[in-house]
Amino acid sequence: MRMSSLRHYLVRGSLAVEGWMRVFSRGRYTVRLSRAPEDVEAAQRLRFRAFIAARPGAALTGDRAEGLDRDGFDDACLHALVETAEGELVCCFRMLPLASGAEIGRSYSAQYYELSSLHDFAGPMVEMGRFCMAPGVRDPDVIRAAWAAMTSYVEAEGVELLFGCSSFEGVDAEAYMDAFAYLKEKHLAPRRWLPRPKAPAIFRFAAKLRLKRPDMKLAMRRMPPLLRSYLLLGGWVSDHAVIDRDLNTLHVFTGVEISRVPAARRRLMRPAAG
Repeated sequence: MRMSSLRHYLVRGSLAVEGWMRVFSRGRYTVRLSRAPEDVEAAQRLRFRAFIAARPGAALTGDRAEGLDRDGFDDACLHALVETAEGELVCCFRMLPLASGAEIGRSYSAQYYELSSLHDFAGPMVEMGRFCMAPGVRDPDVIRAAWAAMTSYVEAEGVELLFGCSSFEGVDAEAYMDAFAYLKEKHLAPRRWLPRPKAPAIFRFAAKLRLKRPDMKLAMRRMPPLLRSYLLLGGWVSDHAVIDRDLNTLHVFTGVEISRVPAARRRLMRPAAG
């Protein structure tokens, strides 16, 4: 994306978030976009606490030695912060706006998935990533507020595809067999959009679990909350999971075509803002 285009997205997003601060709240939580480098750094520190600090044996070099989870995508992203009324940061995520599938090679996900199948997707896209909550925070209103804000942004900007990497904690695929079997059975990407393998270490769950019938209760119990939310919106996933040992996760490419979100689900999302 040209710098002028990126600046256009940043300005539009910053204006939109002022509305979020007034409207998109849940209980004691509000959502806003970062307004200064200090806000981005606060998000990076929360990400470090959520993704890195508690992991045994994590290499604390570079930015991590300073307590930061930072990468080269941060400067191109919009950073959303979920805060308490007292200003405590309890959740964050980032969004990378793309004009169409022609730009998908710029995404974080493109490091791990071969996404040429999406090059012809004509509409605007947003990659949602680095979603995390502060350790110890369990209030479901936090996620509701975040989703309400994200939904508002998607609608305001005319986004047609929301996508990202949905992560399972740890790299032991055996712990998630029923969840993967459910994804294989109900939520594989349409063939025309299906991502192909690119990462060196992957688990081809659709092929390996071809004959497995999932235990639905166990599948839902082991499904990451964020991925469960995507699936409720009609989301689809890649047919393989990437084994990311750096962040100690298994993740699947996830897409939500906004035009295919069930109307009832859209109605349920909006009251969560109020």
